[in-house]
Amino acid sequence: MLRRRAMMRRPVARLGAAAVGTAVVVGTAGAVHHHQQQKYAQQEVAAQQQYDQAYQQGAADAQAQQYAPPPAQYAAPLEQAPAADLTTQIQQLSQLHDSGALSDEEFAAAKQKLLAG
Repeated sequence: MLRRRAMMRRPVARLGAAAVGTAVVVGTAGAVHHHQQQKYAQQEVAAQQQYDQAYQQGAADAQAQQYAPPPAQYAAPLEQAPAADLTTQIQQLSQLHDSGALSDEEFAAAKQKLLAG
């Protein structure tokens, strides 16, 4: 009977050692997991703080600039010569052309210049 007790105790003893080893592994894994979770949480907090600071800086810069679109630039309307004045000037050019003071090309260029404004 003594032998039976000894035999029965051995597997229990072995099981106990295995259970202790498993508990150590599980405990270590849990501690490592917890440490990693804390590390990731701290990284997320730091990233969020950087984002918040950048956002606040951008908002402050935008507010300081008070963005206003550049003023629209339009060309001033060309002043048109009165029709009577234009007719008089063309008649003068025609007289100069007829008298030989202006060549055909010069007359055409001066007339285009007057008509263009």
